[in-house]
Amino acid sequence: MNDKVKRVKYLRGLEKFAKLAIRNLKRDDYDESKFRALVDKNSQILAKIEPVYLDQPYSKSLCEFVNLVITLNDKTTLLKAANSLEKLKNLKSYKKNKHKGQIYE
Repeated sequence: MNDKVKRVKYLRGLEKFAKLAIRNLKRDDYDESKFRALVDKNSQILAKIEPVYLDQPYSKSLCEFVNLVITLNDKTTLLKAANSLEKLKNLKSYKKNKHKGQIYE
């Protein structure tokens, strides 16, 4: 397998894991034991994927978030990290300033 395929596979695995964790953290009926079981199961799947070097800021923070979810149990810390990750992801999207030249009074 070439490097690009490995990179895409690794990033997709990280994204899938992160989305699953964030979705379950934000649930109203959050149960820590169920969450830990889910994280342990999916971390074994993620361990099968070969890690690659990540150089983009979002990719690095995604990897850090996944490692944080695997190691920590504190819901508030994980939610704070998840929100900052989503904020960083939203910074990548480009939004055009409409009517930039017009002045509204």
